[in-house]
Amino acid sequence: MIMTVFPKKIMLLGSGELGKEVVIAAKRLGCYVIACDRYDNAPAMQVADQFEVLNMNNESELKEVIYKSNPDIIIPEIEALAVDVLKEIEEKIIVIPNARATAITMNRDKIRDLASNELNIRTAKFSYAINQSELDLHAEAIGYPLLIKPVMSSSGKGQSLVNNKNDLAQAWNLAIEKSRGKSNKIIIEEFIEFDLEITLLTIRQSNGRTLFCAPIGHEQKNGDYQCSWQPVELNESVLGKAKQIAKRLTDNLGGVGLFGVEFFIKGEEVIFSELSPRPHDTGLVTLISQNLNEFELHLRAVLGIPIPEIVCHGPSASRVILAEQKTTSVCFTGLEQALSQSNTNVFIFGKPSSTEGRRMGVAVAKAETIEEAIIKADTAAQSVQFINE
Repeated sequence: MIMTVFPKKIMLLGSGELGKEVVIAAKRLGCYVIACDRYDNAPAMQVADQFEVLNMNNESELKEVIYKSNPDIIIPEIEALAVDVLKEIEEKIIVIPNARATAITMNRDKIRDLASNELNIRTAKFSYAINQSELDLHAEAIGYPLLIKPVMSSSGKGQSLVNNKNDLAQAWNLAIEKSRGKSNKIIIEEFIEFDLEITLLTIRQSNGRTLFCAPIGHEQKNGDYQCSWQPVELNESVLGKAKQIAKRLTDNLGGVGLFGVEFFIKGEEVIFSELSPRPHDTGLVTLISQNLNEFELHLRAVLGIPIPEIVCHGPSASRVILAEQKTTSVCFTGLEQALSQSNTNVFIFGKPSSTEGRRMGVAVAKAETIEEAIIKADTAAQSVQFINE
């Protein structure tokens, strides 16, 4: 057996709340971590060994920071990156997810084209538009209601549910306004009346064996995660289809690490929705539900450390904690009440500022049933209030 020599120097590109948990998992394995983001004091920077503030869409800035730090491994944690730099860098430094996976999944058109056109995987009906007249044309072809989204964005930003043609112009403007980068391309997507929406956390290891966590159910509002729960009870046929699709997609993308693969479940039908080549926000429930959370699983796969078994401890849930106002001096109350319940925890992300509706933390809970776990997580989340100092 080849022994891995530690410590490893890891550069994290993107230092939000998910990145923070990646850093914590890496530090527990003895790694040295450099956290990068566009603003100072981002959550992951607060627990890293070193941090860099830069525009990661700027090729020269990104190259300069990478060559100066000379990491062993680069882990892109966000979508908005100068992907061409990663393509060049991965010839010399390990990049996980690889540049191709990062490029494909940062744009909704590329991942849908891969799934639908190349791999013949069932997705919602979709089309693209680069102007208002194209939008009008494709919307009529797909039919109402439908979803309009930026080709490139994150956390549901810029997404609209459109019920008739009178709302198209407003939806177009929102999608363009919230789009990341300079793209004026949007996606028009069939609205599916699904029974359930799930995330299947899928782990590719260096030894080639793909592992799966118990499926996670989740609730979204305007495309943004609000609540998740695990495990979701699916019959063997449906779960088998989801695993098969997730493996086909992740095998095509290649590399190692954890992927968050989202599906709509409608009866016996499994419909691919989205894919993230990194820990997923709905997977925050694994901070309480599993023996190894999604961030620990990601790091083990990245570093080539064995994953003997993934155990789901039982019915668990998460609920996001949102800010109610804008402030540059973040304070909060209610922690004592939130943590007064057994098998409940609260994770405050440490964001240095807030806007109304910004995700500032998450409450997680375990119980005898999913319904009870959701109630406990909801109660804890509602107890924490972000206020002006």
